[in-house]
Amino acid sequence: MKVFFAVIIALAFTFTAAQAQSWESFDAGMAKAQTSKKTILVDVYTDWCSWCKKMDANTYSDAKVKDYLKKNYTIIKLNAEGKTPITYKGQKMSPAEFAQGMGITGYPATLFLKSNGDGITVVPGYAEAPAFMNILSFIAESRYEKQKFDDYLKEKGVKQ
Repeated sequence: MKVFFAVIIALAFTFTAAQAQSWESFDAGMAKAQTSKKTILVDVYTDWCSWCKKMDANTYSDAKVKDYLKKNYTIIKLNAEGKTPITYKGQKMSPAEFAQGMGITGYPATLFLKSNGDGITVVPGYAEAPAFMNILSFIAESRYEKQKFDDYLKEKGVKQ
């Protein structure tokens, strides 16, 4: 009986680990993106932010979102009030200094960067999974270089 429970626990842990998001620390994620050449998504949050927790629970845990992120992005979690300094483009700074420098004024905020660290855009606030999927594909496909987001949504047949 003990062996049975041990196997069940091991399988449950394996399943949970496989379902977990592969979030990187800021510095590790930036280095990974340089080699993978994937677009970077930085989830900028704070520990006290209830909408940040809702984004984790509802949006980032959505199966389609998780799969799309895994295939197309290097994903980074950044606590804007964290104490560990980060390095961005050769400069050491606090997470708060980085967030402010990127124009982030509220949480959650989703920052998109090119694989070399150059900024693409910041999406402020909470987004439901279906709407977030449209944002993810718009950025990952580099459609932002050719058209406005509203035109992209019309092209996809998404009612606004």
